[in-house]
Amino acid sequence: MSGDLAGRQAALVAALVAGAPAPAGFDPAALAAAGAALLRKRAGEVARHWPLLAAGLGPRWPATFAGWAAGRPSPGSLRDGWDLARDLRDRGTLPPLGAEELAARESANRYDGHAAPRRRRLPGWGRAGGAVAVQVAGRVRLLRPARR
Repeated sequence: MSGDLAGRQAALVAALVAGAPAPAGFDPAALAAAGAALLRKRAGEVARHWPLLAAGLGPRWPATFAGWAAGRPSPGSLRDGWDLARDLRDRGTLPPLGAEELAARESANRYDGHAAPRRRRLPGWGRAGGAVAVQVAGRVRLLRPARR
């Protein structure tokens, strides 16, 4: 009986956060509404970890995040934001504020996209868009091109 319950619970979670079909006995419209609410909550959590990325996208933040996150289980808010920022960078749509935040994170931490980020012990640098961040002795300096 507990194996059956665990399977049903897993199917429900998959429907809510990973885009799986609604399990038997659940209203698909209600599950879609609950899934949308969870995506909004998740976007808020990511915005708390990545405020410049969210601010850089402005009113497009909720839709951009929801479109990217739909069907993806969350590895956590910090990693969600990191993965989204890298995806936007790779597509050439990362806003300048998000580029600066990503560069600063990548100069201070190592993140391979799979395991949890780890602090760098040695000097490091990160680059995204026009921003370059350098980390030495735990301090991050953001280098920007001169404005004309």
